[in-house]
Amino acid sequence: MSEENNAEPKRVNRRAWLKLLGAGAATGALPLAGAAAEDSMGAGHHHAPKPASPADEPVPVYEFLNGDEAAFVEAAVDTFIPADDVGPGALELGVAVFIDRQLNSGYGRGDRLYLQGPFIEGTPEQGYQLRMTPSELVRNGILDLNAYLRDKYKRTFDALSEADRVTVLTQLEKREIALPTVPTAIFFNLMYDLTMQGYFADPLYGGNKGKAAWRMIGFPGIGNMYADKIEAYRNKKYMSEPLSIQDLL
Repeated sequence: MSEENNAEPKRVNRRAWLKLLGAGAATGALPLAGAAAEDSMGAGHHHAPKPASPADEPVPVYEFLNGDEAAFVEAAVDTFIPADDVGPGALELGVAVFIDRQLNSGYGRGDRLYLQGPFIEGTPEQGYQLRMTPSELVRNGILDLNAYLRDKYKRTFDALSEADRVTVLTQLEKREIALPTVPTAIFFNLMYDLTMQGYFADPLYGGNKGKAAWRMIGFPGIGNMYADKIEAYRNKKYMSEPLSIQDLL
């Protein structure tokens, strides 16, 4: 283990992790069905109700992830977006379940990806260029990273201290860890993107439990028009109970 294990774990600043989203902006389209919080909304936080006790929460049932993979994904999303005074964390909002459902879907199987050769390294503008499906990329990336961590830390990612998990994810982002089977940057970016999507997705897809992330940023969800509110609330914060796909079924 590193020397950081004996120190007070560093807290991850949620505002730093979410700064790319802008002021109250929701994420882009989802890979599974294209339904998500698509449009950015005005700034202003509205805190979600205090989450129920962990004892009251059902144990997640994973469709794709095995035990080691689920442990990694849970630890990763909890490190990307931990609970703090701004709002709930990704783990408690079911983001690991969202990722599992995505990897077990047509998206995870690469149903709409061109997966025939030749396979050469492309430019970022050329998009996904791997022979592996997204689910295979995640599965092999977890195996690669945990093997590296067993050699360096004598334990897997989920067993690291919070400070060491932050260090490892930062090294992945900076490509300071070379994974033998998958491209480090693509693996990190996919895990990060799926985490953000799951945090702000419609709850129908497994994440954003209780629409808590939408309440936090003041996103009203789907299905409503607000033209009649423009003048009355110009330059003022407007809050409403968010609507999800399930609310309209």
